[in-house]
Amino acid sequence: MQIYNTLTRRKETFSPIEPGKVRMYVCGMTVYDYCHLGHARVMVAFDVITRYLRWRGYDVDYVRNITDIDDKILRRAEENDETITALTERMIAAMHEDEARLGVLRPDHEPRATRHVGDIIAMIETLVDKGYAYAADNGDVYYRVRRFADYGKLNNRDPDEMRAGARVEVDEHKEDPLDFVLWKAAKAGEASWPSPWGEGRPGWHIECSAMSKCCLGETFDIHGGGPDLTFPHHENEIAQSEAANDKPFVNTWMHAGAVRVNQEKMSKSLGNFFTIREVLEVHDPEVVRYLLVASHYRSPINYAPESLLEARRSLERFYTALEGVTPTDGSVDGRFAERFVAAMDDDFNTPEALSALFELVRELNRAKQEAPEQAPALAFELRRLAGVLGLLGQEPSRFLQGGATALPLPEAEIEAKIAARAEAKRARDFATADAIRDELAALGILLKDSREGTRWVYEPPAGEGE
Repeated sequence: MQIYNTLTRRKETFSPIEPGKVRMYVCGMTVYDYCHLGHARVMVAFDVITRYLRWRGYDVDYVRNITDIDDKILRRAEENDETITALTERMIAAMHEDEARLGVLRPDHEPRATRHVGDIIAMIETLVDKGYAYAADNGDVYYRVRRFADYGKLNNRDPDEMRAGARVEVDEHKEDPLDFVLWKAAKAGEASWPSPWGEGRPGWHIECSAMSKCCLGETFDIHGGGPDLTFPHHENEIAQSEAANDKPFVNTWMHAGAVRVNQEKMSKSLGNFFTIREVLEVHDPEVVRYLLVASHYRSPINYAPESLLEARRSLERFYTALEGVTPTDGSVDGRFAERFVAAMDDDFNTPEALSALFELVRELNRAKQEAPEQAPALAFELRRLAGVLGLLGQEPSRFLQGGATALPLPEAEIEAKIAARAEAKRARDFATADAIRDELAALGILLKDSREGTRWVYEPPAGEGE
């Protein structure tokens, strides 16, 4: 199995520290608001990675943290006139709802920063004792970036160049502008914890160093996250952890690609910022998941009406092939699974894996016409392999008739209109029949006639949900 390592900037043969066991940490959400599409990308990408590793026989210990104390959380709680606990509990519950609808399995451990303050303080004390950190006269504690010789290795950046060319926080209490905060002194009325440096709370970067060590040990196999975390967050994690523990921190670094909306960066200021729940009000969750899976996890994704329509049509091809067949375990040509495994073993190449599944769909459609006795085993194999990607878990008829998408008309009314159209066609009143078809099509309800009768599928009109 080959995995692209952000640290070395190349694919490497994956060899876990402990044979057969994978310890993986992924940076999770700061829970001050609802999760957005960028969060969905990371959730689904590492869900697929976890599912596949387990399917290949690895015992995966998957940790995804929650940041439940942060400047943004403090500000939002004050704006809402609610307690920090009330805000974060509400957002954590919403996050779990969103990930469940997208078919994302819960991580094995979900440590929260506020429950590991003792571990965080202990790590900061170690860094201070070793000379990697210092307490400033304002009550904050900072990390000495210059003290760590390998600073910048994840992003291939030199500290001198960073200082000269990057915008860094100006703070008169720092020894060096590149130094970053490990412990923040509390302001009046803020949530705080006692520490050797006074009342305060953890800095963001130190949280993950402490929680990953607590859950997975001083060195572990995989650390993942979104594309915006390589610097400074993950760079700072390396500096903290390796200085504190005198050991390599992580063997393989993995980062998911960004989500763009209509080829632009997703941004509230541009008005193209979507939460997961806003999107799922309009689109079937499996369509959204398919869109996220269809691109390689390291590649950027473009979220647009036409890309969602294409995702839905791809899933329709799968479900149409499965329709009318009862999947039954049996003997099938092994080339489909072999191609699927080869793709996923190559840095989790989901586009190539889906290509193998489409080949299986073509074989299933052929069997339905020419060798019906082979169809059940082929359908079983299709569901088995697609399930590794978290796909094809619905009944075909349910998905093809709209699935979990909010329909513009009740199903009974749709069926009544289809019956009225059939009656009009029998009476040779084709103008009325065409008018009913066009009326439904304008709502995204597309009729498909065959010798067996008329069935319908729902495709949200282009532009809906923007």
